[in-house]
Amino acid sequence: MKFTKCHGAGNDFVVVDARELHLPWRDVARRMCDRHFGVGSDGIILIMDSTSADLRMRMFNPDGSEAEACGNGLRCFVKYAVDHMVTDKVAFTVETLGGVRNVTAFLDDAGRVAEAELSMGAPIFEPARIPADLADTNGPIAAYPVDTAERTIPVTMVSMGNPHAVTFLDSDVADYPLHTVGPTMEHHPVFPSRVNFEIAHVDGRQDITARVWERGAGETLACGSGACAIAVAARLADLCDETVRIHLPGGVLTITWPGADFEVLLRGPVEQVFTGDWPY
Repeated sequence: MKFTKCHGAGNDFVVVDARELHLPWRDVARRMCDRHFGVGSDGIILIMDSTSADLRMRMFNPDGSEAEACGNGLRCFVKYAVDHMVTDKVAFTVETLGGVRNVTAFLDDAGRVAEAELSMGAPIFEPARIPADLADTNGPIAAYPVDTAERTIPVTMVSMGNPHAVTFLDSDVADYPLHTVGPTMEHHPVFPSRVNFEIAHVDGRQDITARVWERGAGETLACGSGACAIAVAARLADLCDETVRIHLPGGVLTITWPGADFEVLLRGPVEQVFTGDWPY
């Protein structure tokens, strides 16, 4: 099986053209994503045929779970699809578990995809659709106190097709014990489908520094849907402008959200790292 390794702001993925492949993808993801015995990645991205869009994307985490949405993974999908001529379009639609997404590729001087902009859909605030187990509570849910054994964490809850909980810090995000708090938040009983947990520090109206603990993957260098969730949470609290740069350990993602019922736009870089063959 041929594969291509790509990354978007350090969030790395194994991309496979799976239009004619039928494999146990959960097991394949667990083996390929392993950084010691496999290729090593934050997930695998499958390119598939679609009946409702130009193409279909499936994304599996390193633990074998399937994700509804993945912004950085979708940019890797776009790069592969355009560079490998799966499509002859630079603007097209992609079916995901989180809905159909409009994507646009931006090419470098060599005609290769260097950046991609994605429509990530409108944010979802209703607790039942995030999902969050909060009886008799309506959205948006901002600064909601989530109790853990060690601390109470105020989070803004939002779905970008997948669940997110965002907390804002007054201190440097580098000093936060994400490696211990992240797993606790991911598996907290208030989130029946687990959750992606973001910590963020507002540097100014146009810049936010953040780190992300991803559901099923652990801490990653970047998270596209997480960056969108951070921007939405900051806009709800009037902490940032309509367009904001999210500075993650792996790079910078630019998010635009006019508010209300508008969709969130994500733009960022994408690179191919290498190609290879995987036995199955």
